[in-house]
Amino acid sequence: MLVLCLMAVFPMIAEDVVYLTTEQFKSRIFDYENAREWKYKGNKPCVIDFYTTWCGPCKRLAPIMEELSQAYCGEVVFYKADTERERTLAHIFGINSIPQVLYIPVEGKPMLLKGLYPKEDIVRIIDEFLLKKGND
Repeated sequence: MLVLCLMAVFPMIAEDVVYLTTEQFKSRIFDYENAREWKYKGNKPCVIDFYTTWCGPCKRLAPIMEELSQAYCGEVVFYKADTERERTLAHIFGINSIPQVLYIPVEGKPMLLKGLYPKEDIVRIIDEFLLKKGND
């Protein structure tokens, strides 16, 4: 009972990776059908992991993204987009090999990287490109 009360008073702090649909992308990230120039809709930078369920490197990347979503809770939003279910979204970004990860800063253009990067490289990209840490 005490645990339930505490959960009501202190909501879960950790954020999980959110599975993103094309419609959610248009409402949360960028409505490519109605806008000509890139303008991110979010108020926190985000990372979108384009994957499929059968991809070996994607399966190795998944726990890294889960861990980073906890580590950057409140600072960065983490999404996953299944390229087989969200073919339109994959087509918009020209996803022809996986994994590919889209890093979206609050201001400025996004960066799309192909392949499986080590966790340390992903942390560096998030810190330097998305959060601008160490760029003073």
